[in-house]
Amino acid sequence: MATRRIRQMLGVAVKAAAGLFAVGVVAVISGFFLFLSAVPRSGAPLLTPADGIVVLTGGSQRVDGAVALLAGGHARRLLVSGVYARTTRAQLASQSPDAASLFNCCVDLDYRARNTIGNAIETRRWAREHDFRTLIVVTSNYHMPRALVEMRSILADYELKPYAVVTGPVDPDTWWRSPASARLLMAEYGKYLVALVRTRLESDPEYAPMSLMAGGRKPLFSGNWFAERPAGG
Repeated sequence: MATRRIRQMLGVAVKAAAGLFAVGVVAVISGFFLFLSAVPRSGAPLLTPADGIVVLTGGSQRVDGAVALLAGGHARRLLVSGVYARTTRAQLASQSPDAASLFNCCVDLDYRARNTIGNAIETRRWAREHDFRTLIVVTSNYHMPRALVEMRSILADYELKPYAVVTGPVDPDTWWRSPASARLLMAEYGKYLVALVRTRLESDPEYAPMSLMAGGRKPLFSGNWFAERPAGG
């Protein structure tokens, strides 16, 4: 009798676990399609100007798009966040020869951010430094949902205007036709879910343990947030 009862209990537990697993799978798949629907298809038109523009590095098209917005008078200054240590101002300016003069007056380079969390932290420092309240956020379309989660978690009192740059063959409407697009979007979806959970569990990401672990090492706190080029770079 006891053995039969144990078997019945195990059977119920297995069925419950299978049901929970099935619900989890459905939730993850449904969430993926919701994520795809949030991926911008093109750069949104900007009807009103902003105080500043921040572009998250990860491709020359992102920087080109941000510089074009600055040249078009959509904001007063531009922050290029997450610049590679060996990249100079002159090298970035050479990619936009028609607007090269802007790099001498209106473009700041951030060499400290190592990931999207760092981008958000450095953007807040930059915005406070210049007393900006409205920011245009420029990044790739597939990266925009996660970028906004990170930015809004630390810039809750700021107005953020997303401007997506469509880069490469990543098409959220036909992703299943390209294994490369599918892998990129699925990986980005996983990071997006982690960002959603982390930003709801932690406090200020500049000091929160989960953000420090996600970044792999502590952000830099000493000195100015902005540097022309890192020492020895």
